Amino acid sequence: MTSPQLPPLERHPFPPFCPPDAKVLLMGTFPPQPHRWAMNFYYPNRTNDFWRVMGIIFYDDPLRFYQSDSKGYREDEIRTFLTEKGIALHDTGAAIRRLRDNASDKFLEIVEPVDLGALLDRMPRCRFIGTTGEKAAQVIAGLTGSDVPRIGEIVDVRDSHYGRPLHITRLPSTSRAYPLSPVKKAEAYRAFFHQAGVI
Repeated sequence: MTSPQLPPLERHPFPPFCPPDAKVLLMGTFPPQPHRWAMNFYYPNRTNDFWRVMGIIFYDDPLRFYQSDSKGYREDEIRTFLTEKGIALHDTGAAIRRLRDNASDKFLEIVEPVDLGALLDRMPRCRFIGTTGEKAAQVIAGLTGSDVPRIGEIVDVRDSHYGRPLHITRLPSTSRAYPLSPVKKAEAYRAFFHQAGVI
């Protein structure tokens, strides 16, 4: 009897976005499949609320980073914005398998987690990590030996083996599947940025 064939292994398609003066690191799980991308950068799916949330918080405009004509994103402006604000982006999965043919975290197997130490080495001022969803929070908790925070809760890792104390927050998922309006999601992210000294 033959064993069922495993889904293909996917490695993360984007390099970490790590401004050298970053104060915070936001971490999701893994990008959706390329056919869902509207740009070659983080949170590329137009149905994801991430860039709406950023627009609401920093510009009071949910469409600040969107190109209405091409249905794409203003990627250059996004990169400049993140650099100026000191916000780094990466994901918790370095290599994954999709157990179903979709972007749902529920059916995502993380085969290889991110090298968090190498990531933090690039950002000496970064002390705050925000995870954009439950699975990402579970991965970071495993890597740091900490508890999985509830949404909005900060878990302090004082004796971090990453050479600095860390403050880890679980934020609401920006996926449309998560039943919360972009405005309400923005409230949670705004509180996180305030605690981290970004705003």
